[in-house]
Amino acid sequence: MSSNVTLEKIVSLCKRRGFVYQSAEIYSGLNGVYDFGPLGSQLKQNIKNAWIQDLNRGKEDIVFLDGSILGAQQVWQASGHADNFSDPLVDCQNCKKRFRSDDINLEKPCPSCGIKKWTDVRQFKLMFETQLGAVSNESNIAYLRPETAQSIFINFKNVLSSTKVKIPFGIAQIGKAFRNEITPKQFLFRMREFEQMEMEFFCKGEDANNFFDIWVERRLNFYKNIGLNMQNIKTRHHAQDELAHYSKACIDVEYNFPFGFKELEGIAYRTNFDLSQHAKFSGKDLSVFDDEKKESFVPHVVECSVGVDRLFLTLLFDAYTEDEVEGEIRTSLRLSPKIAPVTAAILPLSKNLSENSIKIYDHLKKNGFRVQFDESGSIGKRYRRQDEIGTPVCITYDFESIEDNKVTLRDRDSLKQERISIDQIEYYLNNILNK
Repeated sequence: MSSNVTLEKIVSLCKRRGFVYQSAEIYSGLNGVYDFGPLGSQLKQNIKNAWIQDLNRGKEDIVFLDGSILGAQQVWQASGHADNFSDPLVDCQNCKKRFRSDDINLEKPCPSCGIKKWTDVRQFKLMFETQLGAVSNESNIAYLRPETAQSIFINFKNVLSSTKVKIPFGIAQIGKAFRNEITPKQFLFRMREFEQMEMEFFCKGEDANNFFDIWVERRLNFYKNIGLNMQNIKTRHHAQDELAHYSKACIDVEYNFPFGFKELEGIAYRTNFDLSQHAKFSGKDLSVFDDEKKESFVPHVVECSVGVDRLFLTLLFDAYTEDEVEGEIRTSLRLSPKIAPVTAAILPLSKNLSENSIKIYDHLKKNGFRVQFDESGSIGKRYRRQDEIGTPVCITYDFESIEDNKVTLRDRDSLKQERISIDQIEYYLNNILNK
């Protein structure tokens, strides 16, 4: 991460290059909600693919689920969200601005208007409530899910009986979640609509501490493998007074954002609270039978939970670089080739060479590479454009290419150029993707 990167620079780059747009911008925008453009949607997909591949590479059995966004009221009563999922809210009576009371000092004046005239602190429900069907009454209440985990817990027995997996094993899913945040802030860091990648690992109680340590190590290795600078990463153990009443241990993986170390991922040993609660509220048996001990038990859970959008923002901060090239400031995103939305750009030196260049582009695209064809502007401007969106390699087809059947490859980070045969391009790109 460049020392002079700011949130404002990231926001500007995201809009300028088609990573992220403010939702409903033509109608003045929807606060805390964002749309992901062509490059942003591809970057998000690469992040999700990397997460799935990482889970599949391990020796642990992991199966996947795609749960519904709408959740029955009983689900959130059992989980405790209906009664406890709220934030402390306070209003300035002078300027009418709202704040989370734990984000500001109520002994001081309002940071917006400078007047000290606060309302009493009250709890603000974070779940979005809706009605199912044509008649509005208590029995038809449902919620947009504030987390994806509960659909895993309520489908635990369905997964167990239909897949024949055995304890220990994990259920993972990627999906949208919704929280009616009082003060969405810091761009993608705190949003009202976001996407989560969560994995619940079910095991025996006596094995849970060991699996907790295993998953902490696995998750840190994941961040290293997708190219994050591990000097910007630290882990923070929750103190006893921070832990939820059902949790035995919790570690936050934190990243050093320009606004300080903040949580990137939470890894928690949740005991058997979730399955026990749903068994109690539903009246269904969610225990499993231990063939060795000849008795039933309710599995314990180790949870790994990270926001796709927050990791997206983290990768942009970490990759953002400014350096001087030929007397000008060059902005580049030094994203890992595995994550970068475009792996290679095909650049004909002249529009007269576009026909042959497009053949290379079509061939690479047909073989599954994320490539972009760029013939607009000078070669220098095109290099800068590709640097700014994080493209690791630029492939230039020039007039010599007609004679020697070679192209010039330019590396985004080192700026080194080398000339290779056209039939070696695939090998070269596969090599950098598999490093």
